[in-house]
Amino acid sequence: MTRSVFLASYSVLTECLIQARTEARLTQWDLAYALERPQSFVSKVENGERRIDLIEFLQITTALNAEPEPIIRAVLASLAINKA
Repeated sequence: MTRSVFLASYSVLTECLIQARTEARLTQWDLAYALERPQSFVSKVENGERRIDLIEFLQITTALNAEPEPIIRAVLASLAINKA
């Protein structure tokens, strides 16, 4: 089985997170500061080099003041497309 970081649906997740960060008008540095993580953490997440778990996902969406549900729906929709 392919690691999830290489799945198309994982790309949807990272694209949604990048979009949410951009809409929040935050830089990677700003988000990293809010998460108390290095900027490289945000960069690796956004580039698909690092997987995140559910708790990290929720921490990121909270820091971005973004609703997690639409992002989850987008990922689920991409999974449905990949099944077809």
